[in-house]
Amino acid sequence: MHAMIVLLYLFSSLFFQAHAQEVKMTMTDTDQSTESIVFGMGCFWGAEKRMSAIKGVIDVESGYAGGDQSHTNYEQVLNLENKIRRGISQQRNHAEVIKVTFDPRRVTLETLLINFWENHNPTQGNRQGNDIGTNYRSAIYTQSKQQTRLAEATKKQYQTALAKAGLSKITTEIAPLRNYIPAEEYHQNYLEKNPNGYCGLGGTGVKYPNTATTTSDTSAVEPAATLSAKNLNNRLQLIVFEAEDCQYCKAFKQEVLSNWQSEVAITTTLVPQPPTDWKLAKPLFATPTIVLFKAGEEVSRFTGYTGDKKRFWQWLGFQLLTPQQQRIAFEQGTEPAFSGSHLDEKRPGTFVDPITGAALFRTDTKFESGSGWPSFFNPVEGAITEHPDHSHGMQRIEVRSASSGIHLGHVFNDGPPPSHKRYCINGDVLKFIAD
Repeated sequence: MHAMIVLLYLFSSLFFQAHAQEVKMTMTDTDQSTESIVFGMGCFWGAEKRMSAIKGVIDVESGYAGGDQSHTNYEQVLNLENKIRRGISQQRNHAEVIKVTFDPRRVTLETLLINFWENHNPTQGNRQGNDIGTNYRSAIYTQSKQQTRLAEATKKQYQTALAKAGLSKITTEIAPLRNYIPAEEYHQNYLEKNPNGYCGLGGTGVKYPNTATTTSDTSAVEPAATLSAKNLNNRLQLIVFEAEDCQYCKAFKQEVLSNWQSEVAITTTLVPQPPTDWKLAKPLFATPTIVLFKAGEEVSRFTGYTGDKKRFWQWLGFQLLTPQQQRIAFEQGTEPAFSGSHLDEKRPGTFVDPITGAALFRTDTKFESGSGWPSFFNPVEGAITEHPDHSHGMQRIEVRSASSGIHLGHVFNDGPPPSHKRYCINGDVLKFIAD
């Protein structure tokens, strides 16, 4: 009996050893079928989203790498960066990075490197857009000599393209990976968890040489060319800087641009540079960013859009309206009686919102009320909204523009037929367009 137990024990040991060896071989085979490389492209949220969209990429993990610490977290990285800026620490800080795991049979390392160069600005040193610090440096941290050679080779190629476009030298750090630490869970897939997070821009807009063949296995599309100033309004021009696959850019197009009636010219671009000889006041860092140019110079910008149309129109209104108009539109002010515009306007035409250009009232609904303000008995359908107003000890109904939300005036029940309404409107916040 004892001998039989020993034999069973030996058999079991051999079986489990063989099984363990089989599992080990399987794991080794799986590991060999994938490869990983670590990129620093500024804030890892947008970088993670962009690289995840490439076919053949299996996983993208946000993390920290390239610093002196073997253990760290987000707060410690920020604290060390603060000490570095103040000159009280000489430690090398980690960069915010993404670890890209991919299947080499489906996507080449060269393709990933090309996407790395094109999807951020590698010439800015210790910053990326408005994110400033050594923790936002551009970096490629490699895990083999072959990765290092290809990283250096693609850098040289891209530098040639950047030089032709008049851009400065690449500052990207290329070094063997050290001290890689995964970021906290809340940083992983951040833009999926936080829909209001901003979308990263698409780099310099400079295409990597010969990408027509090298990136054919990605979902990337050919970027638009830099806008030509000759096709724009030099006096007053809005430019919407967008990015591929940015849901907020699509929302802005759907909710604002699809029915654009404002007198201000507007256009869109996927290139994060202004037209030739035009100037941005500072680098762009998120999409969509809507920039207002006057005489080729940026005068104001609206960064990010999350469905807040009223905030966008208010921003534009402060650029277009006079102080008197702003007081009426945004502070519920009132012009003195008989002092405003359009009191005697009788030509056939339409009174529109001075910011959005949306129709508000037609001349054939205007009547002489003797009140000292332009008066109408009917608005254009859907053009206004009404709101209770208890200011100044009175009970009134305020009238606002439905498109921009600006204050227009009040409505009373002492008008002529057929509505018997009197829409008493501040003329200074109306724009008239004759038929």
